[in-house]
This record gives sequence, structure tokens and C-alpha cells, in this order.
Amino acid sequence: MKQLNVIAILFLMTCTIAACTTKKWDKSEGHLAPELNQAIGSIEIINPRALQLIDPTKKILIRADGFRWTEGPFWVDELQALLFSDIPNNRIMQYQPGIGTRLYLEPAGATALFPGDDNGGSNGLLLNNKNELILLQQGDRRVALMATPLNHPAPKYKSIASEFQGKRLNSPNDAVFSRSGNLYFTDPPYGLAGGMTDQRKTLEFQGIYKVTSSGELALLDDQVKFPNGIGLSTDQKTLYIGVSDPEHPHWLAYDLDEQGNTRNKRVFYDASEFKNNAKHQGVPDGMATHSSGVLFATGPGGVWVFSPAGEVLAKIHTEKLTANCTLSSDEKTLFITAHDTLMSLSLK
Repeated sequence: MKQLNVIAILFLMTCTIAACTTKKWDKSEGHLAPELNQAIGSIEIINPRALQLIDPTKKILIRADGFRWTEGPFWVDELQALLFSDIPNNRIMQYQPGIGTRLYLEPAGATALFPGDDNGGSNGLLLNNKNELILLQQGDRRVALMATPLNHPAPKYKSIASEFQGKRLNSPNDAVFSRSGNLYFTDPPYGLAGGMTDQRKTLEFQGIYKVTSSGELALLDDQVKFPNGIGLSTDQKTLYIGVSDPEHPHWLAYDLDEQGNTRNKRVFYDASEFKNNAKHQGVPDGMATHSSGVLFATGPGGVWVFSPAGEVLAKIHTEKLTANCTLSSDEKTLFITAHDTLMSLSLK
């Protein structure tokens, strides 16, 4: 396969990358791949406060591999398992610690909703307050709900948001729920084969949106070139955005007012010094907020660990392009989706 150059990888990393795989995954529903236990990468402690959560003697472990581009990890208590997307293969996988990984759902994000749609599957995954699975579907260009129980997954979907002012969304990427029921999501062009210049792109911008609990879609910001990962602070007062611009990689922060609307937009951390850095490949992408307020955010080189004030506390170097991360419900494990793998790191 023709090897992509670094800039192309950075631009396409969240969805359309067509990377080589180490093995062909058996897609049959009953197939179980045993859990892997392969150490990789390293941990860099920058501020001693990181030691409250991270033990630098712990190993970063590959738990599953052989995918094409992993994304959207989300822990589901009901299943006692982690769900994650394998975007180019249009699948959601299920990983159970100590057991292994199997196919959970297919097709996950490209269902031929419209002729000519791309074949990219789901990206971000999360649950609503009814314990229903919400998917950011790149191929279908919508935010959708799986209309079956979690323990009986099936490709039956209901649209939550698919267009803005009569124009189809680009390719919804990542999302987060507030405790008040607002759903915040990003809509970059990564799920479109031609990106910014794709002829099917109907919106002139890339948006950051809010869907209220009553189903109303509101545009919060149309001035971010490549909005990607999204997260909320523990006090629900700050919205974080990972901006995966290869020329200006950075994270943004917004204050949220009482209605859940954004104001006071600002740069949370500027990672421009790492652009085109061979040892720190990648751009800001998905994230997870710890109950302490610490933010785990994927970016150049792996996972960055930030204080709520934007201080870098540590870096988790994965040695792979790193797309997203999430915490187990007890916050004892950080799960990381990186290129063709799923990784984990035990926390304190």
C-alpha cells in the first residue's frame, strides 16, 4: 500500500486514514481474540502533581490489535466492557478486560443512508441518560441512537442530528453530554473522502454544536478550522476542544453560561512547536476528564495530562498516532485508541 506522508496522516488521522494492518480481523460475530499484554511506550512525569494519578512504573499495554484506525473508546458498566470504533472497517468492537475483544456491531456508521456516502463507520461513542448508545456516524454524516438494547446490538438507528439549516452535516466526530442533558459535538470534514474540497460538503464551515434535551440543534462556533475531540470540565463550566490543525495544533477552552452556551473562547494550550515533529507525531484529538479535574487529552506523541489551568503534568508516549482515550467508571484504568490498537494504562 502506498505510504502516506506525515501531513496526510495528520489531516486524515481521525477518520479516513487507510493504514496497513498487522493481521486480518475475523469479523464473525462469535469470534473472540484473546487479550494481549504487550508493553509499549513510556511515561514522562513533568510535574510531581501527576504522581497523584499516574504511577510511572506502570506499563502501557496493548490489549488488542489488527484494526485499521481505532477511535471512540467508551466504558459501559452494563456490559462490563469497553466499546470502541474501528472506523475504516465500519465496526464497533467490544473489549472485556481479562477476556479479549470481539465484534459488537456492524455496520456502525455507514449504512448507505444516501447514495455516494463514504464507508467510514462510527467515531465517538457515548451513552445518554437512558443508557442508550449514541454514535457519531461519519459515513452517514449524523449523530444517531442505536434503537436496540445494549446487550442486543443491531444496526438500527434513529437520527439525533443530521443537518443544519437544511444542509447535511460534514461528518460528526466526537461528543459529550452535560449533566443537564445537552449534547455537545464537533463536525469536522474528516469523514468526507475529499475533506474540505469534497463536492458533497454542503456547509461552508466546520461546526461545534449543542443539541438540547428537547432536541434543538444550535451552532456554537463556526470559526474553528478542524474541531475534533471534545470534553467537559468536572464542574460543567468549561468546554474543551482539540483542534487537529496540522499547521496550528492546539486545544481550546470555552466558558459555558447557565443555558449551556459558549463564551470567552481562548487557547487552552498551543502545541504548535510540535507540528511536523517526527518524535511527536499526531495532533490534538479525543479526551477524557478525571473527577479531579485533570484532563487526559490525545495529541502529539500520545496522551497529554493537563491540570484544569492548562499546565502539562505528564505525557504518556504511545509510539503510535493516538486518536482518543477514556476512563473506566472507577477511574483506575485509562483506555487509549492508537492507530491499529487498543491500549490501557493502570492509574492510582
